[in-house]
Amino acid sequence: MPKLRLSMRKIKEVLRLFHDKGLTQTAISGACRIARSTVQEYIKRAADAGIIWPLPPDRSDADLERLLFAKPAEQNETRALPDWETVHQDLARKGVTLKLLWQEYRHSHPEGYGYTQFAVHYRRWAKKAKVVMRFEHKGGEKTFIDFAGQTMDVFDPLTGVASKAQVFVATLGASSFTFAHAVPGQDLVSWLSCHVKAFHHFGGVSAILVPDNLKAGVSKACRYEPDLNPAYQELAEHYSTAVLPARPAKPRDKAKAEVAVQVVERWVLAPLRDRRFFSLGELNVAIAEKLEEVNGRIMKEYGKSRRELYELWDRPALRPLPPTDYEVSFWKKARVNLDYHIEIEKHYYSVPYTLAHKAVEVRYTDRTVEVFHQNVRVASHPRSRAEHKHTTSPEHMPRHHQEAQAWSAGRIREWAKRIGPATLAMVMAIIESRQHPEQGYRSCLGLLRLEKTYGPVRLERACARGLQFGMKTRRHVLSILEHKQDLLDIAEEAEAFGSHPNVRGATFYQ
Repeated sequence: MPKLRLSMRKIKEVLRLFHDKGLTQTAISGACRIARSTVQEYIKRAADAGIIWPLPPDRSDADLERLLFAKPAEQNETRALPDWETVHQDLARKGVTLKLLWQEYRHSHPEGYGYTQFAVHYRRWAKKAKVVMRFEHKGGEKTFIDFAGQTMDVFDPLTGVASKAQVFVATLGASSFTFAHAVPGQDLVSWLSCHVKAFHHFGGVSAILVPDNLKAGVSKACRYEPDLNPAYQELAEHYSTAVLPARPAKPRDKAKAEVAVQVVERWVLAPLRDRRFFSLGELNVAIAEKLEEVNGRIMKEYGKSRRELYELWDRPALRPLPPTDYEVSFWKKARVNLDYHIEIEKHYYSVPYTLAHKAVEVRYTDRTVEVFHQNVRVASHPRSRAEHKHTTSPEHMPRHHQEAQAWSAGRIREWAKRIGPATLAMVMAIIESRQHPEQGYRSCLGLLRLEKTYGPVRLERACARGLQFGMKTRRHVLSILEHKQDLLDIAEEAEAFGSHPNVRGATFYQ
């Protein structure tokens, strides 16, 4: 801690006692109640500065202090100084350091300051100019991301009911060039699609993304090793960037995002508070117009707008966009069922039958479904929206299932149709009763082969009888044929059953 200076009154008393009264330094120390070393220091300072006693009547305390404490280098400084504003702006450029700028300064001014004094003078200028040390965020280095706390109402044009739209905010670290976009919620799709739009707005991608610990981006917040959502990690890999989430309870990590959110809320959302929007598209057009004003407004600290600083610092350093946009994907864990299929949004997709009962990871987009086991892709299918239907690849099936698969549903129906309508209806009932249609093919083939043993007429009658009494399996039809129940007249049997003396009839319950 630096030593406190004595008051000018006491300093003059030390000089008076020494020069006028001729007291020793020890005596002066006791009289003024200060250390002897302090007395010695002030007497030496006065001698070095050429101060004599008595002091001239017109010498003020301020003049005396300047003579005693000013450094010689400050009194007779003739060395050239750089334009600190230019130095400050150059520091925000990627790869530019204060030492590099000092080397360039010394190249132009060989008699100039050493690096230490150069840095001291720059920081002194920055403090007086009251500017933020922007070189902490190099151009194109970081993008800070968050959702605004304020929401916007979007009204249904038919019912007039308002829904809350969330506002995504992203800002570049060096220039504070800002992007905002309204979405239905803070879900994964909205989160990832807003990133893609932000990258297009910036015209490139920064080296690092700094989001808050939103659940859509960070599945498990941690100070040291946060777990990213797999889809968010995939987006980062697609755009060759890195995700460095802000540490929990460390607001300085995301100070840029918080300032950007405040700017958007004050200068974009607040001016739109009284307007009624009937779609997200209409709202986003209004937000984009206000953003142009914000990014084009001159900032007092720099005398430049966010857009000008963006063109100067961030735009040249951003990484180029890839040829194709990232396609939003979803990841989920699944366990393969006994029938070697997994379920994605009520549709079933096959995997190799050897993976039955095993855990897999599934990545699915609007167009594809991919299945991974131990980080190896084991299956890929086109995405289907048909609910309760199945997509099955023949190579995923065991051999005996593949043999059954060779008999397509069309061929089975044609065979059944030649026998009769009841047989066709029985075949369709068997197929529809199975969780997967192909699992019913073997039963249908077994049913149709009964024609060789019992003939088409009896098989047709047995199928009709099975349908009449709700018995819709091959086993039931075979039992009917074996017990020759197909030879009985169904109508007569039903009539006889209806007239049985133990049947009470409807009138019994009136």
